[in-house]
Amino acid sequence: MKKIDWYILKNFLKTFFFAIFLFTIVAIVIDVSEKADDFVKSHLSLKIIITQYYFGFVPHIIALLFPLFVFIAVIFFTSKMAGRTEIIAILASGTSFNRWLRPYYVGGVFLAILLWFANHYVVPNANKIRGNFEAKYFDPNSSYENLIKSRFGSGSDFYVKTDSFTYTGVYNYDTTNKQGGPIFMNTIKNNQVIQNTRAEIVRWDTAKKKWLLQNIIIRKLNTLGEDIKLIPEQEYNLNFTPLEIKKDKYAKDKLSSPELAKFIKLEELRGSEGLNELKVEQGRRNATPVTVALLTIIGAVIAGRKVRGGSGLHLALGFIIAAVFILADKFSTIFSTKGNLPPTIAVWIPNFVFLFVVIYLYKKAPK
Repeated sequence: MKKIDWYILKNFLKTFFFAIFLFTIVAIVIDVSEKADDFVKSHLSLKIIITQYYFGFVPHIIALLFPLFVFIAVIFFTSKMAGRTEIIAILASGTSFNRWLRPYYVGGVFLAILLWFANHYVVPNANKIRGNFEAKYFDPNSSYENLIKSRFGSGSDFYVKTDSFTYTGVYNYDTTNKQGGPIFMNTIKNNQVIQNTRAEIVRWDTAKKKWLLQNIIIRKLNTLGEDIKLIPEQEYNLNFTPLEIKKDKYAKDKLSSPELAKFIKLEELRGSEGLNELKVEQGRRNATPVTVALLTIIGAVIAGRKVRGGSGLHLALGFIIAAVFILADKFSTIFSTKGNLPPTIAVWIPNFVFLFVVIYLYKKAPK
């Protein structure tokens, strides 16, 4: 790393962090103006609002537009360098085009690693803070419990595979009282039901962290008929909790990557539907940092050419490329979550497409 490398890298990072700082301030001002009434009604102090909401909101909004602002920062300051003929002077001194791109490689990889770590650990915790605050103070009337009550009455139905041989269903579960019923458990062997367990009431014991079943009927099927057993009350260790019955469509955003991986394995064991959405989120956390590196090189190659339009033309072209990338990402995600496209392929399709864009622009760039 020579003096010119540090000059480019310093301008790159300075432009990016300044742009993201300004955008964050604007986003906070807009958010405060939209939620001013909710803040007043909640009667919360400024300290609580900042620590319990904006500590989660700021990382979320930064991570959301992180790649776009990296791209804009690269195009903006590189276009300024090209307009002042600095890049022409660098290349005319005998520096190769690839050597000129070295600080962009370093800056892009640094920001990609920063986003990778944030996606896996920081942003999920931030989403947990922001989501819990919004659910409690901003939108209490659209909680899952109220949605279920409006559709099914007092509770909801829940079906799950509790182990390799047993399938369980809970009817009319009320997440507020942590009680429901009836409940059934079918044990299957060789594609045949060998035991059926039913109970009128199922209740979560918060002290023992176990499920308590009442008025239980156990039917064991055999070649001679069936054996029936009646039990007034009994505790069961079932591999789900009331929090899992309470469906949260934003749960994938609140789980760190190790927690998300465990959750996916558990849901696969249970035979749950809609796992592609979880797997897309898991893959996206690794794919987005690579996007940052690709957009850095694309921005440098595009803006490194001196044109009459100046920064305006470069920025316009940059926004078009960013829009195409976002569309490709959304379409591949929809094809995976709503169709049969494997999640691993879906999250990497935009990066593979833009890898060819990088190669094409690099070959065509004036050197």
